[in-house]
Amino acid sequence: MSRIGKSPVKFDPTVKVDVQQETVRVKGKLGELSYTLMPGISIETESGVLHVKRSDESKSQRALHGLTRALIQNMVTGVTDGYLKTLNVIGTGYSAERVGPWLKLSLGYSHDILMEIPEGLTVEAEAVPRSKGTRSDLQSIIRIKGIDKQLVGHFAAEVRACRPPENYKGKGVRYEDEHVTIKAGKAGSK
Repeated sequence: MSRIGKSPVKFDPTVKVDVQQETVRVKGKLGELSYTLMPGISIETESGVLHVKRSDESKSQRALHGLTRALIQNMVTGVTDGYLKTLNVIGTGYSAERVGPWLKLSLGYSHDILMEIPEGLTVEAEAVPRSKGTRSDLQSIIRIKGIDKQLVGHFAAEVRACRPPENYKGKGVRYEDEHVTIKAGKAGSK
């Protein structure tokens, strides 16, 4: 039995879970999400608890069992608390700002990068002074919020991929909790 799949999904009374044939709809204070079940997977609901069941013990059914339970748990967490990813833009002259439905990134290229913000996400960009350095040394912080965990993570990964952090000076776009190991540069000759 899948360790993830057999654990129940608990939800508050404020969250409404509706299971109709192959579709699961989860509605909470932040919004509504839906998921279509794979063949062989079923859901049983009790008061405040959801159980994911599978039809047989085949390898594919065992894999889908845990996956479905995790996706439904992510939906419940998303509509109650939401998800947040924070990115730091570090580098001299690097900046990020929100321009209407776009995120404008200046990352040292000859052009600015405009990324359209997907529907269902809230993106904030602000410039703050760095912890060490002078007042003119600013870094941008990008906060991506939403109820869909996959959408939040995917857009954050796309933003980071525009200029991943490099290992010599640490410049680039990185997650807030990401650690970048700085390598030693050339030693120079005497």
